[in-house]
Amino acid sequence: MLVKTRQKEKKIRDVSEGKVENLGEMEPLKEARNRVEGSSSSDNSNGRTSGGGRRSPTNCLIKPPVKKNTIPIDLKLHNDIQAVERARFAHQVAEKRRLIKQYKMERERQQKEEIKRLRKELIPKAQLMPYFDRPFVPRRSEKQPTVPREPKFCIP
Repeated sequence: MLVKTRQKEKKIRDVSEGKVENLGEMEPLKEARNRVEGSSSSDNSNGRTSGGGRRSPTNCLIKPPVKKNTIPIDLKLHNDIQAVERARFAHQVAEKRRLIKQYKMERERQQKEEIKRLRKELIPKAQLMPYFDRPFVPRRSEKQPTVPREPKFCIP
């Protein structure tokens, strides 16, 4: 009981020093101190105070300290992460399809140009008339004619 008395006296000192916010509670605490000092001789061996098992008013008067508001943690669900990865993948697939489509269109354009060029070249054109004012006279070759040889067949 001596420990409880000291705790109560400490609370009273805190109130008088201004550590406790509500100073209107000081009068009931002083009354409780007087009661505790007067009833310290009539304590039971259980550690209970006399007076029908009532609690002392000092326990009820001081409010517990107010807790700060809880800050929520930013949750990262697997579903959200998977959605981001899927969106990134879908973007890559769309980009790849766009590049393939662009490549096909470029190739088709080149093929069309090639066909146009070939058609222009393949149009039959008239041959130029040969010049008959200078007749063509073939010249004799200066090389020696080849000498024929018999083939060598291997007959056993």
